[in-house]
Amino acid sequence: MAPEPAPGRTMVPLVPTLVMLGLVAGAHGDSKPVFIKVPEDQTGLSGGVASFVCQATGEPKPRITWMKKGKKVSSQRFEVIEFDDGAGSVLRIQPLRVQRDEAIYECTATNSLGEINTSAKLSVLEEEQLPPGFPSIDMGPQLKVVEKARTATMLCAAGGNPDPEISWFKDFLPVDPATSNGRIKQLRSGALQIESSEESDQGKYECVATNSAGTRYSAPANLYVRGPAAWAQSLMGVWSHPSRLLGVCACVCAHTGTLICV
Repeated sequence: MAPEPAPGRTMVPLVPTLVMLGLVAGAHGDSKPVFIKVPEDQTGLSGGVASFVCQATGEPKPRITWMKKGKKVSSQRFEVIEFDDGAGSVLRIQPLRVQRDEAIYECTATNSLGEINTSAKLSVLEEEQLPPGFPSIDMGPQLKVVEKARTATMLCAAGGNPDPEISWFKDFLPVDPATSNGRIKQLRSGALQIESSEESDQGKYECVATNSAGTRYSAPANLYVRGPAAWAQSLMGVWSHPSRLLGVCACVCAHTGTLICV
């Protein structure tokens, strides 16, 4: 026989209470989106490039979408590159057009628990409109072939007033040395140094110079990472001697810095 409740007390059914506690515990890991990277206002050069980076965290993982003037971005010159399973996104605009591309661009992060928004402004200038101190790329990266497991250095030097900050993109995505366990470093000169190179390092690199006057991109340059056999083959070429004798040059500069021709 079930016990009678004490006077002034109400018996609460145990099973429904446990079920409710379980539902609360199961949902405890879910969270609304929170931005961890937001796009920044930019001033770009007509004919150049602009990239906006946006990333959010949350559970379930949020998805990023881009809007311009209340409409989803859509143009042959606009490219959206996703990373982090869609929780991160780069909006790349190339080539930039004066007036046509000048706008507020909105990044929206959405999951089942909510939606958040942030935005950035893009200004585009013609070459003759550039303010004093606008960044210049004095030396951009060059095509490079490196043997696997060796060090590759992609060079970049920039000028401007104030001194521009240099950042890097690989295949249109930002390079974050902090995620490479120390294998990838950005040197004080601005160059990108990649130690113990891997095939995953292969790709198209751009250096970007940014200061308060604006942003300028270098021309892209490819980095190729080859195994020992492919490395030797890629460095073989035909050499024509002034005496018109033909020979084959095998460059072994990666090991000794010398050039041997036979």
